[in-house]
Amino acid sequence: MRSEPPSLPAVELPKSYTDLRNHALACTQCGLAEGRKNVVFSDGVEDASVMVVGEAPGANEDQTGLPFVGAAGKFLDLLLATVDLSREKNTYICNVLKCRPPGNRDPKPDEIKSCSPFLTRQIQLIQPEALLAVGSFAGRLLTGQEKTALGRIRGEVHSYQGVPLVVTYHPAALLRNPKWTFAFWEDLQLLRQVLNGG
Repeated sequence: MRSEPPSLPAVELPKSYTDLRNHALACTQCGLAEGRKNVVFSDGVEDASVMVVGEAPGANEDQTGLPFVGAAGKFLDLLLATVDLSREKNTYICNVLKCRPPGNRDPKPDEIKSCSPFLTRQIQLIQPEALLAVGSFAGRLLTGQEKTALGRIRGEVHSYQGVPLVVTYHPAALLRNPKWTFAFWEDLQLLRQVLNGG
């Protein structure tokens, strides 16, 4: 297992899940609050064995208030099902950013600083057995390897705050580059090994 990266910034946030969610829904800490339709907090079950972490909501997610609901989300659900994971049963899904960046641009440092404490608290409250970071942004942030290519940090087990972490491609990238689907599947097998105690 790779070494522990530095923790995301600590900010005093509510200690109950419901209060944390309500706090996020009312958040205006960065400029993204001005252009959002909905805060996209999470989907899935609170007693999840796996927490999937993406980058930020897209247009579909901003409309619905739920993460991973577009084509990439449907593909993610299909891929997770291959290792018996689902939002309804044992998986919690969220993003680093809770509001959509305009034009789906990359998150800015102040936005990450505003949102990452919510992610830290979500991890603390959900207490997943494992984390699955999808995409280079989430993978780099959670591993602390912010200058490393995704291909170099996937395929092994890292740790974030003592929780095993597997990094893989974002499902939207798989739709554009189907050749990466097998690598994603391999990473899911690694995740399954972690869940099985291996």
